[in-house]
Amino acid sequence: MLYFAYGSNLHHFQMKRRCKDSFFLKKINLKNFKLTFRSKYRAADIEPKKNSIVPGGLFEISKSDEKKLDIYEDFPILYKKYYFSYYGKKVMTYTMTNKTPFRFPTERYLNVVKRGYKDCKLDHKYLLKALSN
Repeated sequence: MLYFAYGSNLHHFQMKRRCKDSFFLKKINLKNFKLTFRSKYRAADIEPKKNSIVPGGLFEISKSDEKKLDIYEDFPILYKKYYFSYYGKKVMTYTMTNKTPFRFPTERYLNVVKRGYKDCKLDHKYLLKALSN
């Protein structure tokens, strides 16, 4: 199945450790959404926003990888699944169930996300924009 990562799962080494069958396909943009950080975990989330994009990584994952991600993302408590279509293919990602106010991420978490942006060759300006909330 196809999975869209936009936070710490962009980090290739971490993603591989979490989901052994995962395979990075390419970078893509999720349209009409914006990146933010929230909750007591100060983790990445996406929310609808017209004419905005969230850059991320498109991964191929197995059914067992999905189960591992569900546990890691605390599905369905912290995150719920969101599906979108990319060139006719169904893609799964996670979005927070509770849209709490912006919270600046911890340095440790942010460094993992920054590393992921490098791994996937994403434009850092979207990350900086999300942080300058």
